[in-house]
Amino acid sequence: MDWHHCVVPVIVLVRDHFCIDFINGNGFNRFFIFSSMNISAPCVVELTWTLTDTLNEELDVLSEPIEFFVGGHDLLGKIEEALMGHEVGDELALHLEPEEAFGDYDEHKVFLESRDLFPKETEEGMTFDGSTLPKKMSSQAPVELIYTVTDLYPEHVVLDGNHPLAGIALRLLLKIHAIREASEDEIAQGSMGIGFFQPVAHDNEAFDADDDDMEDGASQAPRQSQPPFLH
Repeated sequence: MDWHHCVVPVIVLVRDHFCIDFINGNGFNRFFIFSSMNISAPCVVELTWTLTDTLNEELDVLSEPIEFFVGGHDLLGKIEEALMGHEVGDELALHLEPEEAFGDYDEHKVFLESRDLFPKETEEGMTFDGSTLPKKMSSQAPVELIYTVTDLYPEHVVLDGNHPLAGIALRLLLKIHAIREASEDEIAQGSMGIGFFQPVAHDNEAFDADDDDMEDGASQAPRQSQPPFLH
């Protein structure tokens, strides 16, 4: 028998896809047949997306698939609702109003603070975890927010606790690349460790503060986070 002229079909499961491999002496060709499951909570999905505003200005493109937990804290409610029942290869085009995404812009979340309370290396675009803000701030900024430095002046710093996408209507084109069952640990955690467009705080670093601030508990560094997007 001439092996090079033989073709052997083999059905395999690859990342929740059934596919068929046609194997011969020169290698094999793989053809995906269908996904082994549809999206239902709880599960884990791999997604890519293109995010634009309503004027089609591109805000973000995620070209490499990232895993998200469905049925937990990773995805916005409308996105989870839209994903239900879909399978690998499906594409979804969504329109998200501010109240379905990151809320309306709230001017009461903007604070003007003294520049000398913050590290010398503070720059526009840096983010601060509310729990690490200096205790001597004049305002009562909610500690559960993450603040972005939007403006720097010689005497003042402007902190904005709104999400960077607050007040913006969004268009989102999603593609589903993989679906799998969630592990018990993933179900208990309710997350794959990163949320949809959510800032992710890094570890704290010490900054130079005066002795009074140190005694006041303000020696914690501002947490620097990723932008609102994931890369």
